[in-house]
Order: sequence, then C-alpha cells, then structure tokens
Amino acid sequence: MNDAGWICGCCGPGRHRFGQPSRRGFMRAGLAAAGALGVAALPGRAFAQTALTPDAALQALMDGNKRYMQAKLESCSTDLSVLQQKTISKQEPFAAVLSCADSRVPVELIFDQSIGHLFVTRVAGNIATSEMIASLEYGAAVLGTSVILVLGHSGCGAVKAAMAGKPVPGQISELFAPLRPAVDEGKGNLEATIKDNAKIQAHVLATASPLLAGLIKDGKLKIAAGYYALGTGEVNLLS
Repeated sequence: MNDAGWICGCCGPGRHRFGQPSRRGFMRAGLAAAGALGVAALPGRAFAQTALTPDAALQALMDGNKRYMQAKLESCSTDLSVLQQKTISKQEPFAAVLSCADSRVPVELIFDQSIGHLFVTRVAGNIATSEMIASLEYGAAVLGTSVILVLGHSGCGAVKAAMAGKPVPGQISELFAPLRPAVDEGKGNLEATIKDNAKIQAHVLATASPLLAGLIKDGKLKIAAGYYALGTGEVNLLS
C-alpha cells in the first residue's frame, strides 16, 4: 500500500484482485476531491443535464467514432466561439472517458465531440487510481455524465513497460501494480493484455466506488470498456 492508500494488485493483502484502493485511501481521495472542487460529498447534480440514457450516450460516442473513421467530422464545423460562451458558467458533458495519456489518442477527436461534450480523465495505462475514481465520481454525480468509457489503445507504452518489468526512471514504476492483473491474464500477448486491462479497470470503477455502483444500480450510469486501434481509428467495445 502506498501513501495514497492504494493496494498493490500483485502484492497487496488478501484477494484484492484488481488492485483496488483501500477504503481509507478511497474515502480520503474522494473527500479531498469534493472539497477542492467546492461541492458537497453527497451525490447530487449541480446543473440540469443531458436527457440521454446510458445506452444512448454510449451509442453517441460510437456514432462519433464512425464519423471520425469516415473523415466526416461534424464537431469541426461547430461555432467554437458560441460553444465557449455557453460553457463559461457550467458544463454538461454527456459522457466521461478514462483514457491513456498517450498523445496518439485525442479523445474528443476520435469521438467527434467538441467543447463541453466529454469529461475526459487521462493517465498512462488508463488505470483507475483513487484520483481517477474521484474525478469520474464528480463527472457522474455532479455533472451527470451517463456513461463512462475506459479506453485502452493499441501499442500502449505503459502496458509494454509493465509487461517487460524492467527498471524505469523516476516514478514510472508506480503504474505497474494496477496493470499487473492484466499482465498476468494476457500471458505475454500485448493486444490481449491491453484489452484485459481496459476491462479490469472498468470493473474497478464499477465496484470500488459505492457512489458509481449506486448510479449503475439505479440505471443512471453505464460503465464500458473499449479498444482504440491506432492504425484504423476504430473503437471497439469490449465485452
């Protein structure tokens, strides 16, 4: 367990299969995030939100990806000055994405979405750390996003490094523990490991956060995993 209360997925106590945060670390991160953002710790939406259902929100993402693949982007023709003015006082994203920090995965672009449409969190390896969970809780409970997509991508460097298990500079090795379950499942296959990791992190989000789990139970939120192919630009949902 590190200072943030994160339980290592490969050497933590008991059966913390997916490297979930400890209760103490999770609550500390959640309360800190709520305080920093000036919102109450209790779930509640700050603004009137999109009427899209979780399934419709996910379909909107996939429809946008089809437009991206066909080079028929609609978001580029949007009047950005108007959008900027409309989003000064509030934001109403319909979906959230937990993506890798890789520069080759421009989330808004590959889903053909513009300012204020997506609530994006990015970290190498698209891992559900306490900080990512807290941010996505804010997106779902306060802003009202109705779907969270965990997006892995081909050629992920973080996953490659975790598979290699070699010494790395700085704090890069902090990424390895949350990726370890997927490395074990992938059995040396990079693509399989990346896909396994996206599904595992989606499971962490759905189970480690009582807040998100409650929204899922009430039919207000859906959490899915996806895989973005750098070569084709296509996003496929993972079951």
